[in-house]
Parts: sequence; structure tokens; C-alpha cells
Amino acid sequence: MLGTVVFAVLLTLGSVLLVSTLESRMTATSDQLSRSRVGDLLTLARRGALPATLRNVDENGVAQVVLADGTVVAASPNVMGAPAVAALHPGARAETSTFPAPDDTETETYRFWYASGPSPAGTVTVYAGNSLETVSEASRALRWALGVGVPVVVALLGVAIWLVLGRVIGRLDRIRAEVDRISEENLDARVAGDGVPDEVGRLAATMNAMLERLDTAARRQRDFVADVSHDLQSPLAAQRVALEVALTTPDTVDTVRLRDEVLGATADMERLVGDLLVIASMDASTGPAAVLMDLDSVVLEEAARARVGGAVEVDTSAVSAAPAYADPGDVRRIARNLLENALAHAGSRIELSVEVADVGSGPWAELLIADDGAGVAAEHRDRIFDRFYRADTARPRHGSGLGLSIARELAERNGGTLDLVVTQPGATFRLKLPGSPTAA
Repeated sequence: MLGTVVFAVLLTLGSVLLVSTLESRMTATSDQLSRSRVGDLLTLARRGALPATLRNVDENGVAQVVLADGTVVAASPNVMGAPAVAALHPGARAETSTFPAPDDTETETYRFWYASGPSPAGTVTVYAGNSLETVSEASRALRWALGVGVPVVVALLGVAIWLVLGRVIGRLDRIRAEVDRISEENLDARVAGDGVPDEVGRLAATMNAMLERLDTAARRQRDFVADVSHDLQSPLAAQRVALEVALTTPDTVDTVRLRDEVLGATADMERLVGDLLVIASMDASTGPAAVLMDLDSVVLEEAARARVGGAVEVDTSAVSAAPAYADPGDVRRIARNLLENALAHAGSRIELSVEVADVGSGPWAELLIADDGAGVAAEHRDRIFDRFYRADTARPRHGSGLGLSIARELAERNGGTLDLVVTQPGATFRLKLPGSPTAA
């Protein structure tokens, strides 16, 4: 409705401007013609070649040549025999006025141009003008056409807007109603599209994409809470059982065993809470504070830490200098998680390799961590980087299932990649990090 009103106002203003412009242009054209006639007649009068009947005047015009005493010496056919249209005595410069003059048997209002000049019979005044009725008739016809046409156009436009926008608004209202019915309990619902590839159709597709993201986030959150609850429940239950047994038979308590069970469960919970804090910081962080660092130094430090205990040989002979452009804390966490994963699955040996790989975008630092364990079965390879996923659940302490997931997310946050290289036997993980700000 508002659009129709605005269009009607603009169309009305345009119509007024059109009529005004038409009148102005027609008047200017008439003035130019009249002034030209005045000049031509003064030239003829000065030469004494002025005819008695002025033929170069159209049916809407009037022309007279009058002596100083009011005698008409020449006139256009429509005022032949009529007295002088006026008794003015202008100078040689043409002037203009509006006054009535005869036109055959009628009297009309003319816009005259007039000027005086010499002739053999004395000073003459030339009057030449055109009837204003021509301008008024043309503008009247245009106003009538616009008066009829504008309302018709506005009415047709209103109907078109009502039909088109009504349909569009109806589709939008249907989408709004469908989205309004979607709640946390049915995030899997989607907006039904009508197959029309216009803006409303694209809006429906966008809404469905947003709902898909919300559904995925909600399911991920529910799985996250369930997994955390389960992983916290196990060590808490172990601690409770150990303490209840100790309280039931205090005289036969094996303090060393009690300490190991309670501290072991506490360590599991501490690792889980630490991993959860890292995940929370990754989800909330806007990005790492990347600097140019030595990947080989971090790897060697973490390898020395992994050698504590001596159960598995850690070979670092293939570690060479490799600068990386990343956050040092993130890189240290990645290397530690990968080494802890390798220690948990290696048979007797872990091999580390660090080198610089030059690709099209610039230098990249590459870390390979290979163990001689059983490797990763084919059915687990696509999911080992998922949060809380465990390929080997038979181990008494097999971790929270967050180590590899955290390592990959940290690598991607720093512009790098982490993937599994299928090898037999054992498993090899490959970390790539940009070696310069240009590569990043």
C-alpha cells in the first residue's frame, strides 16, 4: 500500500512537471517565431517592400504593421480591415506583452512581440504574436490524458503489487510460521521449499542451512555432555569404590593400592578437565598469536619428556631444523598429544622426523611421528580425529579420546594440517605447519 501511494505521488509530481515543461517549451517556441517575424517585417518596412497582406503568418498567429497615427499599413489575413491591435510606441528593441486581438470573427488572447522602425512612410510599429489558446489546448489535452492515465496506471500497479507482493509475503509468512514451530526438540525439521529459484527460495535454502548448523551444534553439544559425563563417572566411581572398601575394612587396607587407585582416577579426571579447558579455549579464541619458531626444538623437548620411564625407544635422529610460523603453545600441545598417543600404542619404538617441505605457496615445516604398534584399522581411520572417539576401548586407561581431535583442531587453527599416513605395521601421523607468514 505504501509503495503504491509513493508511486502515485511521484507520478503526479512528474505529470505536473511534464505539463509545465510542455507549456514552457511551446511558449518559448512561439516567442522565437514571433520575434523572428518582427525582425523580418521591420526589414521589409525599412526597404519599402512591405506587402499589404502578410502571408507568412500561420492560422494561430496575428501580425500588423501600424504607422504612428494608428493607420494599419499591413496585416495578416485574419485581421485584415481591423483596427490596430494596440497603440504602443516601443523602441527598436523587441518587447512582449499579452493582450486580446481579433481573429476573424472572434477575439482571442495573444502573446505579442513588437518593435518600431523606420519606413518610407514614417515610423512604423510591427506587432506579431501567437494565440495562447494553442498552448492552453495542448496542455489541457495533456492534463486530461494524464488525469485519466495516471489513476489507471496507479490502479494497475496497485493490483500488480498486491498480486506479486502478496504472493511473496505469503511465502515469507509461511517460512516464518515453519521456523517459528521449530524448537530445541525438533531441530531436525526443515523449511519446505517451493522450488522457485528466487530470493524467497534462496532465503528458504539459507534457513535450512542455518537449521542444519544449529542441529549439528546441538547434537554435538549433547554428545559432548554425554561423553564428558561418562568419562567423569568412571574415575569417580573407581574412587568411590576404593574409598568405600577402605572404610568398610580399615584394618586390612592396602594403602599403596588405595593410593594408586585414587590417584590414578584423579589423574584421569585431571587430564580430562585439562583437555576440556583446551577445547573451551579453542572454541572461544579468535586465533593464535603466531610467531616464527623452531619446530625441531619443541619436538626434541617433548621427545626428552617422552623418554622418561624408558619403556619405549624414541628415535630423533631424523629431526632437523625447521622453522614454523605458529603459536608455540599450540605446537607444543600438538607434539605432546601425538607423542602420548604413540606411546600408548607403540610396541617398542617411536621414530620422529622433522624437515622443511617447499610447496608452491612457500616453505612448510613437516613433522612425522611413526610407531611400531598395531596401527589403525580401516574402519577407524575416518573417525580417529573425532572428539571422544576411541579406536581401542579394551585398554584399562585409554585416554579421553580428545588428544588427536585437539591436535588436529590446533593444527588447523594455525593454518596447518594433521592427518594419518596409512603404514604397515604401526601408524604414522603427519603434521604440516606454514614455515613463513607468506605460506600461512
